[in-house]
Amino acid sequence: MKTSLIALSLGTFVLGMAEFVMPGILSFVANDLNISIPEAGHLISAYALGVSFGAPVILLSVEKYRLKSVLIFLAALMLTGNILAAFAPNYYALMACRFISGLPHGAYFGMGTIIASKLGGKGKESTAIAIMVSGMTVANLLGVPVGTFLSNNFSWRTIFMFVAAAALVTGIGIKMFVPDVENEITQRVRDRFKFLKHLAPWLVIFATFTGNCGIFCMYSYINPILTNVAGFSENTLPILMVTAGAGMVAGNLISGKICDHYPMGLVAGIIQGSTAVILTVILIFGANPWIMVVMMFMSTFCLFALSSPQQFLIIKHGKGGEKLGGALVQVAFNVGNAAGAFLGGLPILAGCAENVSAAWGIPFEVTGCLLFMYFHSRYERA
Repeated sequence: MKTSLIALSLGTFVLGMAEFVMPGILSFVANDLNISIPEAGHLISAYALGVSFGAPVILLSVEKYRLKSVLIFLAALMLTGNILAAFAPNYYALMACRFISGLPHGAYFGMGTIIASKLGGKGKESTAIAIMVSGMTVANLLGVPVGTFLSNNFSWRTIFMFVAAAALVTGIGIKMFVPDVENEITQRVRDRFKFLKHLAPWLVIFATFTGNCGIFCMYSYINPILTNVAGFSENTLPILMVTAGAGMVAGNLISGKICDHYPMGLVAGIIQGSTAVILTVILIFGANPWIMVVMMFMSTFCLFALSSPQQFLIIKHGKGGEKLGGALVQVAFNVGNAAGAFLGGLPILAGCAENVSAAWGIPFEVTGCLLFMYFHSRYERA
């Protein structure tokens, strides 16, 4: 395995930790800062909004610079956001730091994908990209549970110090091992938006938004659901987060295999329909600990099972604007996260049990299912 690809995967590990560690430490942050659980959920939204703002703005602002230089800058931004978060004196300062931490997310994936595909060589582009993205799956399988353990036994601030240190190593690794790949610019900026004149990419973008919004209505509050509703102790949370991470890894791998043989729009529609059923089960049986564990695994399975078809379909139907299309999917993904965290907190603020947050997600998943099924009938069945 090329050292350069491992260096790139460190960056996706940092981003995966920064994005997905917050649901597991929500209660610790809320208690330390003397805020409510729904208010702490807004810290998830702040990161997602940072991704949504940073992805298109950074991609369009740095096109004249060499890709390696841009990646080092993005690693520095990851370092800055997370080290500031570790020392944030209050809730609002932490909110701003979370926004900064999210800024490099979409741009790093966009630029990193280009470099990884070139490093892989002809016929091995997909394998190289998979190695780069593997950092995200490792973050969810191992990093997030470790973060939950550190928060439970020391302080939630230690996890942001850990992520900041990993960002520093990422920047050094990119500087030392990633070759200086030239940034090829062949189009005017306005020409990259032409693909948005067609319906297909909009269906993918809106289905991505609704799918992630639906899941994150519930998953943003997975920590208090597991402890306050299902009755697990806080000491068991790291093990439970491993289960959630395993669902993400399995969903990503299995979905890729299935999509090799069946239309991706159809697969995505079935996944979102299944997610609506999962959220319904959590709403009704969330107090049953073992049912809750299985449904948590299945929800994260579906969350990452959608990633491959979403990314492939936007590229396939975004000719001439593939890089921008990939960024817009990241925007839709994270705006969905932000909206889900906000909406899921509303019933909790009203005094309902935390698993009632799943109720908000059900109509979003049904809508996403219908959008993908319409996409399938219009663009794939023919």
